Amino acid sequence: MNTNKLVWCKSSYSSSSGDGCIEVALAPGVVHVRDSKYEQSPELALSPTSWAHFVSYAALG
Repeated sequence: MNTNKLVWCKSSYSSSSGDGCIEVALAPGVVHVRDSKYEQSPELALSPTSWAHFVSYAALG
């Protein structure tokens, strides 16, 4: 998939002060993740199940 055509959404926890955060973009069967500070950074492509596991783990703090 050409990731240039993805619609990226920044985390609501991201701040304008430059703190590290992520952006995600959804595609059929894939959740793309990248560093919000560097739009040209490498991206992770996760299955929806893997993304759900990651979010559950991150919510634990």
